Amino acid sequence: MAKRIMIQGTMSNAGKSLICAGLCRIFHQDGYKAAPFKSQNMALNSFITDDGLEMGRAQVVQAEAAKIRPRVEMNPILLKPTNDTGSQVIVNGKVWQDMSARDYFACKRRLVPQILEAYGKLEKEYDLIVIEGAGSPAEINLKENDIVNMGLAKMLDAPVLLVGDIDRGGVFAQLLGTLMLLEPEEKERVKGLIINKFRGDKTILDPGIQMLEERCQVPVLGVTPYLNVDIEDEDSLTERFRKTGSGGKIDIAVIRTPRISNFTDFLALEHLEEVTLRYVEHPGQLKRPDMILLPGTKNTMGDLKWMRENGLEAAILKEADQGTVIFGICGGYQMLGEELRDPDKVEEGGTMRGMGLLPLETVFTKEKTRTRVSGRFCHVDGALKSLEGKELEGYEIHMGVTRKRDGQEEQAAMSQMKDQVSGRTSMDGYSRGNVYGSYIHGIFDREGVAEEIAESLAKKKGVSLKEIKNKSLKDWKEEQYDLLADALREHLDMKAIYQILEEEE
Repeated sequence: MAKRIMIQGTMSNAGKSLICAGLCRIFHQDGYKAAPFKSQNMALNSFITDDGLEMGRAQVVQAEAAKIRPRVEMNPILLKPTNDTGSQVIVNGKVWQDMSARDYFACKRRLVPQILEAYGKLEKEYDLIVIEGAGSPAEINLKENDIVNMGLAKMLDAPVLLVGDIDRGGVFAQLLGTLMLLEPEEKERVKGLIINKFRGDKTILDPGIQMLEERCQVPVLGVTPYLNVDIEDEDSLTERFRKTGSGGKIDIAVIRTPRISNFTDFLALEHLEEVTLRYVEHPGQLKRPDMILLPGTKNTMGDLKWMRENGLEAAILKEADQGTVIFGICGGYQMLGEELRDPDKVEEGGTMRGMGLLPLETVFTKEKTRTRVSGRFCHVDGALKSLEGKELEGYEIHMGVTRKRDGQEEQAAMSQMKDQVSGRTSMDGYSRGNVYGSYIHGIFDREGVAEEIAESLAKKKGVSLKEIKNKSLKDWKEEQYDLLADALREHLDMKAIYQILEEEE
């Protein structure tokens, strides 16, 4: 039976995901075969596994840190919010149904067998399982039928480390208050506390730590610093959206729509030394970028309506008319067409005019496309023509089919690809002038693609870039996971954590 440890937090964004990723890398470095597990995740950043199943990216990051392939058992339930009160519920990598928050809360216990089955498969194959909770275990309105925090810890008989976020203030109240709201048997599961995101002189904190331990009767196993590591974070609370930097020779603006998903598509561009990548929510922020990126979204029609109402669509169309490079991915690609039709009310229902930058129409369907692909760019027009022939790889996750409008020219498909799940070959995307669109998430990740885009934009702008000697995205990630592990080793009592693991056998 695999050893197990669970990381819970006093609130969302306390740092659970990052701590889990760091522990996964440490355990791997120490010779253990470790795997992450989160019974239920709520996120719009998702991933397609090698067998065509959908899971949250947080557990993908943790699997990468553990140097293992992501698999859907690591995240058997994924909730993808479609509006403020409902989500698409994905179970074992496949769409189960769209549900309101109230309806899901009423029936989620039905999913316990799937959770235990997924965990059981991992338990048979790995030495250590690093389990992540969600939100806070002290949300007393949600404790009934809990399947992701203390309820899960009880099901799996897992010891718990509780993480508090000192950067947002009140960390002692967070930790003590959380423990006070737990049932006695739940509190008994908490074997250690972690104070996370600390900046400053720890000696000033020491008296408070002593008083906390006296009141809680639970040891503090570490005070981890605010880490400057560049690792994917949870989508809804990411600090990337607040970036408004400037100074790079190449300026790229990402439209931050209300239901933005898979902004991880742009990390390869963000890492380029002379590129500034920023997120834009209203026309005044757009300015005159060299490229505008329309990201994926869980609600294409709703987010296009939002852009139309706040003036961003008009601003983008003006930029396109002046020759600015526009690139849409997934939902952003769908927006670029002439018409969106939703006969089955998958999203908003009815028919909606698109942005009209590509001669395409999208019809939303109830069946979700989920697959991994590889291939190469072809028929690339305009400023990014130098991408032709370059290899690409990534994955598709979308509801809907996009095709050329009747009477329009033949589709100038931007890439030729092979479905890695079925083996079928097909064409994807569209290129016309300086407007580009594709369904492929991760299309910029293959080594050399982001660099070629930056060089092309620089040539169009009439500026020169330094010779780009960036590490590949994969090598960059590996370096960041090692830095994270080094920091946690320095600031956590790993000897005590290993002792907790041994005691729970």
